[in-house]
Amino acid sequence: MSALWSVGAGLLLLLLWVRHRGLEAVLVHHRWVFVCLFLLPLSILFDIYYHLRAWAVWRLHSAPRQHAQRVRHIQEQVREWKKEGSKRYMCTGRPGWLTVSLRVGKYKKTHKNIMINLMDVLEVDSERQVVRVEPLVSMGQLTAYLNPMGWTIPVVPELDDLTVGGLIMGTGIESSSHIYGLFQHTCVAYELVLADGSLVRCSPTENSDLFYAVPWSCGTLGFLVAAEIKMIPAKKYVKIHYKPVRGLQKICEKFTEESKKKENSFVEGLMYSLDEAVIMTGVLTDEAEQSKINRIGNYYKPWFFKHVEKYLKADRTGVEYIPSRHYYHRHTRSIFWELQDIIPFGNNPVFRYLFGWMVPPKISLLKLTQGEAIRKLYEQHHVVQDMLVPMKSLEKSIQTFHVDLNVYPIWLCPFILPNNPGMVHPKGNETELYVDIGAYGEPKSKQFEARASMRQMEKFVRSVHGFQMLYADCYMTREEFWDMFDGSLYHKLREQMNCKDAFPEVYDKICKAARH
Repeated sequence: MSALWSVGAGLLLLLLWVRHRGLEAVLVHHRWVFVCLFLLPLSILFDIYYHLRAWAVWRLHSAPRQHAQRVRHIQEQVREWKKEGSKRYMCTGRPGWLTVSLRVGKYKKTHKNIMINLMDVLEVDSERQVVRVEPLVSMGQLTAYLNPMGWTIPVVPELDDLTVGGLIMGTGIESSSHIYGLFQHTCVAYELVLADGSLVRCSPTENSDLFYAVPWSCGTLGFLVAAEIKMIPAKKYVKIHYKPVRGLQKICEKFTEESKKKENSFVEGLMYSLDEAVIMTGVLTDEAEQSKINRIGNYYKPWFFKHVEKYLKADRTGVEYIPSRHYYHRHTRSIFWELQDIIPFGNNPVFRYLFGWMVPPKISLLKLTQGEAIRKLYEQHHVVQDMLVPMKSLEKSIQTFHVDLNVYPIWLCPFILPNNPGMVHPKGNETELYVDIGAYGEPKSKQFEARASMRQMEKFVRSVHGFQMLYADCYMTREEFWDMFDGSLYHKLREQMNCKDAFPEVYDKICKAARH
């Protein structure tokens, strides 16, 4: 009874404090209170629900049987839209707050919402080494499904909640991308419901124009209802080498050198300042030295980027064996390093041991509860950006990031970009090595101003023939956008498939200058 009185008194004091400070002030300046007390428990409930659902679907083997029925329902909704006179654009009915993108899409309120309830693994074809999945299957769900069977996918983008549909219609990358390319380059077929309600399959040999136009189109050519993704054999561990490097030129040289080595299964860099970084290389293996195994994904372990920083501070190299699934989702618990701004004490050993099992809060719930004040605060004083630039421009790009943003750590992830048709390809006629430069956090640059600084960054990225990931805030004009991206195939297909009355142009869907 005394414990209940203590809890009640604590809650009463908390409510009085919130009333004194004002709810908005608490949510803005002490967001960790709300996150720890409400969002972390809610996130656990979300996870329990989705895990139980996935388990039930697997046990009943109901996904393949129900898939065709669900697709027919989507087709019926599209045909109903046509009967109504095609007066509004269409979009998926998934609420905007459920997406991992930090952008708030207001178009959901004005467009015809097509409900797409497709979130299951449909088939694992071991002979073809292909897995067929629905678009709302998440990376956490897919690796949990495949790994016990001895399989994984070549590119496993970081965060657990990233979905197959988002990674195809937008893009996805991982530290294996210097071998396999972006997520889209590991896909062998897509199935879409088009603007006329028809169901179409496309691949490099079947409706190939559509196959190459779908990535980066953000759902403006049709509704993705299934995808086929390559599989590779899974191994138990990733043997990872940590190497601190100092001096910007040396960092760029070492990172480029390691990115070109195909014997490296994984290559990644974390920059902690303009001239300090740790470059990590990894190889898949089934054997491990027991004394060097680090189960970094366990809830009580230090956040990965903090663990890596220890090698820099100690100025020493190191070797560890990380269980493969822990490695694939190594940045999930800290949402890269974003969680340190939300829960400043989140990496404290006491917090990790007591509450680390509840981390991270769902990004979707953070979006749902952020409120207008926090949204504006983040928009003006926070950046979440991934810029994809040619590896040959890496040093100049990092210097530009430092001057315009001055955000650290910076994530470096190499990838090979083939000269395929579509919105994103190298300037020349040959495959080229690129690098994703990820900046997430509060800019320390004194002259930072969200719109002006990001427009300056976008201008630089266009000048080196780079690309901006479309999940982030984009400030380009329409002309600048189509200068960055190749719209020739995209526009041709929108004309051929009568998309102009059915879906907004990708620019109108994602760019700040066009959103209402």
